Amino acid sequence: MIELRPFEKLGRFRNDWLNAHYHFSFSGYHDPARVHHGALRVWNDDEIQPHTGFPPHGHDSMEIITYVRQGAITHKDSLGNHGRTEAGDVQVMSAGSGVQHSEWNAEDDVTKIFQLWIIPRNRGGKPSWGARQFPKGDRSGQWAVFASGTGENDSLQINQDAKVLGATVKAGETLTYELPAGRYGYLVVADGEVVLNGQTLKARDGAAISGGETLTLEGVNSAELVLVDTV
Repeated sequence: MIELRPFEKLGRFRNDWLNAHYHFSFSGYHDPARVHHGALRVWNDDEIQPHTGFPPHGHDSMEIITYVRQGAITHKDSLGNHGRTEAGDVQVMSAGSGVQHSEWNAEDDVTKIFQLWIIPRNRGGKPSWGARQFPKGDRSGQWAVFASGTGENDSLQINQDAKVLGATVKAGETLTYELPAGRYGYLVVADGEVVLNGQTLKARDGAAISGGETLTLEGVNSAELVLVDTV
């Protein structure tokens, strides 16, 4: 089963520095039909104004994956980690037993990110943070594993039986993915337009997938994709 979630129907929040769209219930937005999809709890589409961001705040027992779509995000946490993650790259924070962190846009232009929260297989544990570059050329016409529970293909490791993947497709190019029965998939088009199993997804549209599916994606134009496969 595939349920499309068009960008214009997502939850919304806006203030003077943040323009956010929520694929799942988050903060002041609540939809009882969109609380989680398997272990995927949050998928936020955030636009952060220059020289602003999220002040220090705490998390625990959550895997937080950030995919930078445009610009860069700067991270600092109570573990002593401090890093800057640029467009096309990924950072992962395992909140574990608890961590304080801040994220802000230190750039002169708007930063755009997807932030995903995945419920871990176990509560608590040692918190950690890491980041990695994922050149778009290395995922042209194929899936790259950004983060996974096994650390496969040198991906960033998370505490869950899950994968976060990315790919790019050109116009007319076809890409497939097998989602086994019993698992949950969530796909968002970061940029461009694709046809997924006969249904059109435009930039920033989402699709919740379950029940076991062979996903066939065809590029309408050049497109950038992010996919979660989880229990």
